[in-house]
Amino acid sequence: MSLPLEPRVFPHQVDQLGLATDEALAALLDRYPEELFDINSYSYDDEGQVSLETGARGRADGATILAEIKAGRLWVNLRDVQDAHPDLWTPIHQAFQANMRTLGIKPIKTTGQLILSSPGTKVPYHFDAAGVMLFHLRGRKRLFVYPPDETHLPQAEMEQVIMRTTTEELTYRKAYDADARVFDLEAGQALTWPLYAPHRVENLEVFNVSVSLDFQTWDTRMTRGAHYANGVMRRRWGVTPAPMGATPMAARAALWAASLAMKKANLVENRIKDYERSFELGADKRAAA
Repeated sequence: MSLPLEPRVFPHQVDQLGLATDEALAALLDRYPEELFDINSYSYDDEGQVSLETGARGRADGATILAEIKAGRLWVNLRDVQDAHPDLWTPIHQAFQANMRTLGIKPIKTTGQLILSSPGTKVPYHFDAAGVMLFHLRGRKRLFVYPPDETHLPQAEMEQVIMRTTTEELTYRKAYDADARVFDLEAGQALTWPLYAPHRVENLEVFNVSVSLDFQTWDTRMTRGAHYANGVMRRRWGVTPAPMGATPMAARAALWAASLAMKKANLVENRIKDYERSFELGADKRAAA
């Protein structure tokens, strides 16, 4: 088994360790490696569509950044928690492993990011190209989890995200909400959902702190590779691949092996890497100004 077929909520006690207080977070923001630090600003239109602007932290200290998060529409990601914040990662990972054992899942790789977000902030409709367990540490957060089917997540659109020719954001329609499972996540709760299930997030008028733990199993790794290979064949040669749900694991393994050769041959332009590079150059220019 690679992931649950329905969203699941688990209890945890990491929120009780004092790692999400204002003092602890301000000190962490002061020392966190700048290259692992993302600041995102969001705005919303009347239809609920979300636009994103990404910026650099500049010279602001931790207390200032924390005050800005609490006062604005900001979503700050501190990436690679597994390396940069072991005091938090160790209890998070222990709780994750215990929960995975109850599901009969054996992850082969885990990474995490600490997310600090403003009251009322929303995250666009998107999916993650890995398994996810979201550990909530502070505040209240509402998650809408949608079925990972062709209506809510067209396979061709999914392939583009996995090939990194576009971002994780998807086409969203308000009518989709009728099919969503809705969870109001409290501190001390963790939520996981089916592989690739689209979801969006709304903070409930309070400052929020969470850890998003991404994980892979052999099944999820091969499925991701199969989507990549299908996307390349669709994009370059006009092939319409079979639905992934109808593709047995042996065929996914073969497609995964093909995807490794395709990546080595650079058959698809990684536009996300190009975007990240252009942003980094812009941040350097802003810092020098």
